[in-house]
Amino acid sequence: MSAEKRNALGKGLSALLNDSPSVNQNKTTIQQGSSVSETNSLGSISEVKISEVEVNPFQPRTEFDDQALADLSASIKLQGLIQPITVRRINSHSYQLISGERRLRASKLAGLTQIPAYIRSANDQQMLEMALIENIQREDLNAIEVALSFQRMIDELKLKQEELGDRVSKNRSTVTNYLRLLKLPPSIQISLRDAEISMGHAKALLAIEDPATQLYIHQQIIRQGLSVRKVEELVRDMQHAPNKREGKQPETLTFQMQKIQDDLASKFSTRVKLKVNTQGNGSIEIPFLSEDDLGRILEMLDW
Repeated sequence: MSAEKRNALGKGLSALLNDSPSVNQNKTTIQQGSSVSETNSLGSISEVKISEVEVNPFQPRTEFDDQALADLSASIKLQGLIQPITVRRINSHSYQLISGERRLRASKLAGLTQIPAYIRSANDQQMLEMALIENIQREDLNAIEVALSFQRMIDELKLKQEELGDRVSKNRSTVTNYLRLLKLPPSIQISLRDAEISMGHAKALLAIEDPATQLYIHQQIIRQGLSVRKVEELVRDMQHAPNKREGKQPETLTFQMQKIQDDLASKFSTRVKLKVNTQGNGSIEIPFLSEDDLGRILEMLDW
């Protein structure tokens, strides 16, 4: 093995590409002053300057794990970048990232000045679709990021759920389940995004229509560490409980009484119901989900 070949080993795909006649043949240099200095065949891999690559504005991923980036950066320093990024050319000295932002960030951390890239032609709609599909299928997005990506594809690409499922290789029920997550209260969506609750917890909460009840059960999941199975049981019990709305409906609460009800709900971290009739008398209902929850409420009442 020649010294030149030995030096190329361990430098990743970029070093090997420079020795590949097939890649070099895919490059055609154009005279200076033309609108595009280099033309690349679609599907070819080229070396581009990292400083000339702009971040993809359609990137669905909003958070990158710092430790994972550091680990990838260390790997790139040792072995080079094996999987190229994908970009589209804007002009002779500018590219826009289509997919591979994690690899681009890690390469910058590793101190690379050039990076292997597939250069493609794509309009904004195609860029959005490619970026979303690439991330959904190949990146570890959390459930909310996947749901937001699905919603963007529906809104911006004007796709139906069936068409979306075909594009991302998922059946319609899976797409629907992800989209329904966006109907949950924002605090629950954040909890799911941050892995405080699982997709199973969220699906169980979706069986409840009342947002206040969803928030209450969510608080119990966090406070008591409830399993998905336990949450499903609680939801079934609530759904099968006798309909308390039969008979005469309670009077509408005044602003003052509504504030008292809200203050009590905040104090007990549960959904409190205040009932007051026209004569001024009534009752206070404080529901509980378990014996432990009842004990917590009784303790707050100094029982």
